[in-house]
Amino acid sequence: MKLPSREPAIRLVMQPKYTNPDGDIFGGIILSMIDEAAAVEAQRQAHHRYVTVAMDSIQFHRPVRVGDIVSLWCQTVKIGKSSVKIHIDVWANPRRSAEEYKVTEATVTMVAIDEQHNPISVFNENQI
Repeated sequence: MKLPSREPAIRLVMQPKYTNPDGDIFGGIILSMIDEAAAVEAQRQAHHRYVTVAMDSIQFHRPVRVGDIVSLWCQTVKIGKSSVKIHIDVWANPRRSAEEYKVTEATVTMVAIDEQHNPISVFNENQI
């Protein structure tokens, strides 16, 4: 297992196109970013195609606004035979502020697959 990264898997400035009619960033945008960040972290562990098979429950603590910089920090929790479980913390940094706050967190399970979409081992015997 590789050490946790010192850089976020994803860092993105929130744009107006990501907002709901009330001006907050859609929760679905954040969920999509969590999914992408999990895929990035899974690729750090072993270079395969991965699919998301589970994401634990999500609770949003504070809204994200246009102009906020959202950072997703990942840590691999467990590597199974064909799966990688990844914990993701989502933080926002409001525009023109040094403040940072936690938006949400999630644990995502990714499964390595082959071209026929069948699960495969994350590591072959030579990599262990």
